[in-house]
Amino acid sequence: MTCGGRVNRKGSDVEDTILPASLYSAASVRALDKVAIEEFGIASLALMRRAADACTRELTRRWPDAGRATVFCGSGNNAGDGYIIAGMLAEKGLAVDVQVVGDPVKLGEDAAQAYRYCTSSDARMHDFDGSCVVDAGVIVDALLGTGLSGEVRADYARAIDAINTAGRPVLAVDIPSGLSADTGVRLGACVNADVTVTFIGLKQGMFTLDGPDSCGEIRFASLDVPAGVHARVPADAHRLEWGALAARLPVRPKNSHKNRFGHVLVVGGDQGMGGAVAMSGEAALRCGAGLVSVATHPAHVNAVLARRPELMVKGIADGLALQPMLERASVIVLGPGLGRSAWSEEIYRQTMQAGERPMVMDADGLNMLAQQPGRRTDRVLTPHPGEAGVLLQGEAVQSDRFHAVTALQARYGGTVVLKGAGSLIHDGDGICLCSLGNPGMSTAGMGDVLSGVIGGLLAQGLPVSLATRTGVAVHALAGDRCAARSGQRGLVATDLIAEIRKLLNPGI
Repeated sequence: MTCGGRVNRKGSDVEDTILPASLYSAASVRALDKVAIEEFGIASLALMRRAADACTRELTRRWPDAGRATVFCGSGNNAGDGYIIAGMLAEKGLAVDVQVVGDPVKLGEDAAQAYRYCTSSDARMHDFDGSCVVDAGVIVDALLGTGLSGEVRADYARAIDAINTAGRPVLAVDIPSGLSADTGVRLGACVNADVTVTFIGLKQGMFTLDGPDSCGEIRFASLDVPAGVHARVPADAHRLEWGALAARLPVRPKNSHKNRFGHVLVVGGDQGMGGAVAMSGEAALRCGAGLVSVATHPAHVNAVLARRPELMVKGIADGLALQPMLERASVIVLGPGLGRSAWSEEIYRQTMQAGERPMVMDADGLNMLAQQPGRRTDRVLTPHPGEAGVLLQGEAVQSDRFHAVTALQARYGGTVVLKGAGSLIHDGDGICLCSLGNPGMSTAGMGDVLSGVIGGLLAQGLPVSLATRTGVAVHALAGDRCAARSGQRGLVATDLIAEIRKLLNPGI
């Protein structure tokens, strides 16, 4: 499964334009290192020097007038990077202080050589005692690397607190100390970096949950590792890239009619929740569906029609009245504003008994599905973490989102979107991650619009997995464009719909 394109590598310097699509677990990154060293003959110390050089270049480019730097070093290879960075910065004329947190005696051979290089430079060495004050310059975090799995130890936690409370710019080496490379969970104390320079392979935890907040801007350095190294170690996930997805949008034939582009039926909108089906239906229309019907509580018919007269809206008093609409639909979106009343449950049961056709399920549709789980290949589930927990019958979700989305797909089949910071998509063949989107999208109705977008793309004949990936990406990118134009605060779900339409018509 491919979710994005390739990156143009630029030697050991930090990549300036685009991040790779491939994402790796900590174990896979270690495997990349091993292949590079053992099979391609790249000395591990050479990789350490290249990593330090990439960080030094980024620091001096970003903060050319810093004048001072404080480098926090632990006791692993991450510390080795830090010691070389400190020596390089001292050679460039910066006043450098090194706060030594780990025991240098415990350093491995390469990191020990890096330590000796640092001590021979003009960098000033200090044993960290918890009382250091950093009141100038830039901080470099080289405390802990990707191997961290348990809670941060007390001595490292004190160093992390000193970094976070200093009020100075922070560059993290490979990954912010305290962040899980696998899950994006903060393992107790965690550095909040302004920029993270990461090496060889992007770590999947950097892009979901707490990863984006901890990493700041992510910069990538390939360290001149040949492409053959990556060919030997499969990626654990892939980032969605809008350009690659947009290129796969089908061209509309000139000889067309509305029935050629599918008929979406949006089912939901119990009393007081008619806006959900209105937003979902309008989003499906704006994504290019030929026909969109809305089956909702009779109380909402006039309001939905007044907002968008192109929708075919019918008030449904009971499941029997829904049957003719189900028969005409080519795609069903079930759940926006559905609620949990007796009306809702009857409408849900009737919809689930319809003949097989692509279906998008959201909101209370998912909560009802959890009561009678079943697998289907043509279904898209779009839970937020709370709904995912219900679907998994109380299993933890946010402690390992990659595991959770895998478990959801295994239990329910089809394609699953686990929404949140770094939304994850699992289609049975692998995981994609959406690194687009912003906190302004944390507002009511965003999921309703997303379900309509995916439904509209399915109606036009896109395969389930492709429609889902395209829908998630265009929805998130539209949110970013709206926020860039008018800010994150006050962003509402319907703001995205016009932007989504523009994005789905490239070149306009």
